[in-house]
Amino acid sequence: MSEAIKTDVLIIGAGPCGLFAVFELGLLDMKAHLVDILDKVGGQCAELYPEKPIYDIPGIPFVTGHGLTEALMQQIKPFHPTFHLNEMVETIEKIGDPGFRVTTDAGQVFECKVVVISAGGGSFQPKRPPVPGIEAYEGSSVFYSVRKMEHFRDKNLLIVGGGDSALDWTLNLHPVAKRVTLLHRRDDFRAAPHSVEQMRALVAAGKMDLKIGQVTSLEGESGKLSGAVMKGNDNAISKIDCDTMLPFFGLTMKLGPVANWGVALENNLVPVETAAFETNVPGIFAIGDINTYPGKLKLILSGFHEGALMAQKAHRYVYPDKRLVFQYTTSSSSLQKKLGVN
Repeated sequence: MSEAIKTDVLIIGAGPCGLFAVFELGLLDMKAHLVDILDKVGGQCAELYPEKPIYDIPGIPFVTGHGLTEALMQQIKPFHPTFHLNEMVETIEKIGDPGFRVTTDAGQVFECKVVVISAGGGSFQPKRPPVPGIEAYEGSSVFYSVRKMEHFRDKNLLIVGGGDSALDWTLNLHPVAKRVTLLHRRDDFRAAPHSVEQMRALVAAGKMDLKIGQVTSLEGESGKLSGAVMKGNDNAISKIDCDTMLPFFGLTMKLGPVANWGVALENNLVPVETAAFETNVPGIFAIGDINTYPGKLKLILSGFHEGALMAQKAHRYVYPDKRLVFQYTTSSSSLQKKLGVN
């Protein structure tokens, strides 16, 4: 277990609401670390609909999920948040009044005065492919995310999928792995066209393999993969030699370990009061789609509002002896200085 990272606020979830919370906290001199199970920031916007248009962000007639994420990242730059991606919070332990010790599945420990749950409808977790016995290989030969590219050095790697994650990791791991085979159920991809072009160029040059079909079974003993059996679209059965497999079959939403964090739950959501969106545990807040209260609307703009009020109350926990003076960014020279405005 690594040494504890001390921070004012730990935000669980790096979607739009979690990102904007960094801004509101930063204006009030509170530092934040963010933990997210995904390998990128942006939550649902980045993972599920990066190119899908969003029309109800105030003052922005049209923006994509990716565009909104980029804009929020630019907005919070002055506050230098630290991101811990590909990690899931497992436990939250009360160690003070206020004070929490938070531990992730990667063994990272945080000590903070405030916890903000901004995990959307829960945590995104990878969908398991319908391959008999795949569980026996998970964690040793089959992985659903890439935490360290070096782990795949000199591997005979099979990547399964046709979206951005599959194509991105095909291109990124190609220089590291011994050999990469990409398998997709059809010769048509949902990934960015440029990535598809790069992949096809590597295939044409004989530097990697592309197979069209589906994995039907895995071979190997004691969790060590030796090959995968595939069924082609022509129903022909063949074997792909591989010692490691990365399936990217999309994500499913699960509540995950939120139920073990000591906060009250109501229909798999976190009830909050509406003055600051605090849970039943003082110092733990919930903003965005994960929370519930009378009149709740699951809109990004509502989550932004919740983050602003949360920060006002969080300030009391982080700076109990400091009086908070409300200021506007349009007229406050001290806030503008924090934002780097000339």
